[in-house]
Amino acid sequence: MNSLSKIMMIALSAVLALTMFLPTANADKLSDLEKKQQEVQQKQSELNSGIQQKTSEISQNQTTLEKIIAKIRELDNQIIETQTKIDVAQAEIDQTKVEIDELRKSIEELERKIAEREELLKERARAIQLSGGSVDYIDVLLGANSFVDFIDRFSAVNILIEADREIMREQAADKKLLAEQKAEVETKLAEQEAKKAELVDLKNSLDAQKKKQAQLEKDLKAEQGRLAKEKSALEAEHNKAMNISSDLAKKIGAEQARLAEIARKAEQERLAKEAAARKAEAQRQAAASAASAAPAATVTQASVSSNAGSSTFILPSTGRFTSGFGGRDIGAGAESHLGMDIANSPGTPIVAAASGIVSYAGSMGGYGNVVILTHSINGQTHATAYAHMNSINVSVGQSVGQGQQVGGMGNTGRSTGTHLHFEIHVGPWNGARSNAVNPAPYVR
Repeated sequence: MNSLSKIMMIALSAVLALTMFLPTANADKLSDLEKKQQEVQQKQSELNSGIQQKTSEISQNQTTLEKIIAKIRELDNQIIETQTKIDVAQAEIDQTKVEIDELRKSIEELERKIAEREELLKERARAIQLSGGSVDYIDVLLGANSFVDFIDRFSAVNILIEADREIMREQAADKKLLAEQKAEVETKLAEQEAKKAELVDLKNSLDAQKKKQAQLEKDLKAEQGRLAKEKSALEAEHNKAMNISSDLAKKIGAEQARLAEIARKAEQERLAKEAAARKAEAQRQAAASAASAAPAATVTQASVSSNAGSSTFILPSTGRFTSGFGGRDIGAGAESHLGMDIANSPGTPIVAAASGIVSYAGSMGGYGNVVILTHSINGQTHATAYAHMNSINVSVGQSVGQGQQVGGMGNTGRSTGTHLHFEIHVGPWNGARSNAVNPAPYVR
C-alpha cells in the first residue's frame, strides 16, 4: 500500500470515526419536537375554528336577541296604547254610569207619573164597574133641561172624553220614553263593557306575548353567557397552545442549531482531513518529482481540490423534470411551488444532495413521507427536503454523506404521480418555508 493510499485510508477512518461518535442522545428529539409542533398547530387550527364558530353563534344570537328586545319594546308600546284605550273606555263607562244615575231620577219621575195614571185609570175602571157598566154620555146629554144646559153638558162630556184620551196618550208616550231611555243607556253600557272586555283580552294577550318574549330574552342571554364562557375557555386554551407552540419553536430552533453545529464541525473535520490529504499528496509528488526529475507527473493542488466537490449540491435523483420553482397551477388553483420535481418509476433511489445530518424523517402532511437534512456548507447552514417518498432509509440524527441513499421515489402526500419534490433552504428548515430558494442554480 503506497503512502497516498495510507493517507486516504486514515482520512476515511477519521470520517467514519466522526460519524460513529456523533452525539445521538437526542437523535429523535427534533423529529419529536416537529411532530409535537404539528399537533399543536393542528390543535390551534381546531381551536381557531371553534372560536370562530362560537363568535358566529354569539353574533347570530345577538341578532336574534336584538329582534326580541325590539319586539318586547313594540309590545310594551302596544300594551301602553291598549291600557290607555282601556282607561278611556273605563272613563266612558264611568260617565255612562253617571248619566244613568242622573237619568234614574227622570225615570223615577216617569215611573211615578205612570203609576199615578195607572191608579187613576184603575179608579175609573172601578167606578164604571160599580155603576153597572159603562157611563152613557148620551143619557147625560138627553137629561139637559134647556139648550144652554145641553151645551154645558156637551162641553163637560167632551172634556171628560178628552181627559181620558190625554191620560192614555201621556201614559203611552211616557212608557215609550221610559223604554227608550232604559234601552239607550243599557245598550250604551253594554257596548262599552264589551269594548272594555275586548281591550282587556287584547292586553292580556299582549302581556302573554311579552312574557313569552321576556323568557326568550332570558334564555338567549343565558345562551350568550354560556357561549361567551366557552369562547373564553377556547381562547385560553388557544393562548396556552400558542405558548406551547412558542416554546416548541424555541426548542426546535435550538435543536436545529445543535444539528447545524454538528454539521459545521463535520464539515470542518472533513475539510481538515482533505487538506491534510492534499498536503501529504503534494509532499509525495514533490518527493517523487525530485527523485525522478519528471515534471510531467506533477498534479497541482487545484486539480486535487476540484475532485473534492462535496461542498456543492448534486441532483438527488434521476428522471425527467416535471415542475420547477415558482408559480404553477395543477388543477387546484394557483400556488407557489417552492422546489423542483423529478419524476421516475416507484422506488427510484433518492440520495443526499450534500453531506449533512438527518433532522426529520417521517410523514408530514402534504409532503407525505419526507426526509429533511441539515447541512453546513462553507460555514453557511442549509436544509434540503426530499418529499413524497415511498420508503425512508435514514433516521433522525443520522449523519449522511453526499450521494448516500436516503429513500425511494414515491407518490405519498399531496401528489399527482410518482416523483420527488426537492427543496433547498438557505438557513435551517422552518415550517413556513420562508427561506426556500430555487434549487436549479445550486445543483450540478
